[in-house]
Amino acid sequence: MKEHVILIGFMGAGKTTIGKRLSKKLGVSLLDTDRLIEEEAQITISRIFETKGEEAFRQAETRMLKTLAKYEDKAVISVGGGLPMREENRKILKEMGTVVYLRVRPSTVIKRLKGDTTRPLLQGEDAQKKVRTLLNDREKLYQEAAHLTVDVDGKTVGQITTEIEGSLIQ
Repeated sequence: MKEHVILIGFMGAGKTTIGKRLSKKLGVSLLDTDRLIEEEAQITISRIFETKGEEAFRQAETRMLKTLAKYEDKAVISVGGGLPMREENRKILKEMGTVVYLRVRPSTVIKRLKGDTTRPLLQGEDAQKKVRTLLNDREKLYQEAAHLTVDVDGKTVGQITTEIEGSLIQ
């Protein structure tokens, strides 16, 4: 592995789950931008959204990404679903290593995140409509940021991990 492997995609796509398995298989650390931001801020992302707003969180994501770009040990990096929305972030991601877009269908997201109250962007009325709208809005930017797209629907964690690993070797 010559560079970082960065996992991007919508919430519920499996970035953390795949990241754990892939980092273990590759023998490298897993770095999760959301967890690192929470550790640094000493509050949850939901609380950051609630007290400081989404823009403050997006700025924290960019700062964290710039910090990770200097990280010399190779790693699997899982980023928050909205991080690739900023052009600056997409540019940094592409320079850091191989960016893998874990593409997921809206129906899968709804099924996986049903009852999850920790996702600020899914709170309120009609979560299904929000998921469809956000995914539609983000698809082109995820594609722009990625070197590789992997469809995750109907696949096991092992199948997805093997597919990513196979693409890294080529």
